[in-house]
Amino acid sequence: MDAILSVGDLVGYGPSPREVLDLVREAEVIAVRGRHDEACAGLLDPTFFTESGRRAAQWTRTLLSREDRSFLSTLPLTRDLEGCSLAYSTYAQPGEARTITTLRDAEPSLEAIPYRVAFIGQTHVPLAMIQDRAEPHRTSFSASSSLDLLHVHRALINPGSVGQPRDEDPRAPFGLFDTETLRYQLLRCEYDVDRERRRFERSGIPSFLGERLALGV
Repeated sequence: MDAILSVGDLVGYGPSPREVLDLVREAEVIAVRGRHDEACAGLLDPTFFTESGRRAAQWTRTLLSREDRSFLSTLPLTRDLEGCSLAYSTYAQPGEARTITTLRDAEPSLEAIPYRVAFIGQTHVPLAMIQDRAEPHRTSFSASSSLDLLHVHRALINPGSVGQPRDEDPRAPFGLFDTETLRYQLLRCEYDVDRERRRFERSGIPSFLGERLALGV
């Protein structure tokens, strides 16, 4: 069965939060809750966000309905699906403000996931952290856009960010994962970045967040 998965931060960075949530519910997206989702739902004080992130979250919250905030509040921090797991930042400590940026950061979650593959978000940079089956205690990075995961021990995969990519590629990244063949492919979708940037300028979100779309940073 095909499904659309999200690793969090559905809202909080873009000029159309209600429209995004309507599409997510209509498409029955399987999602976990990110920190910007929490801030926009009123579950988290965004004081520690960057200034632009804080202002965007505060603006977004004023637009969301009670139903929208309730939807975001009830999203889980992790999900275990058929053949893979989801987490926003770390699977091992989902309620803590931790970010996986190093191999050492990844090890607790690699040991905790119940399946071979888990998808994570937060850093906005496509990257995989893999433990080889022959050497399960050795973890390595992979930036490949195509991965054969049949012979890995465990893998954490970050597909990047559709709305705020930060790997110097303005195209929207997303991943395709086949739970039968255990093959993963990172794809990129071009869209009208200038038009979207103008929509940022007309909204109450800091224009900086729209300007950086063209650079992918």
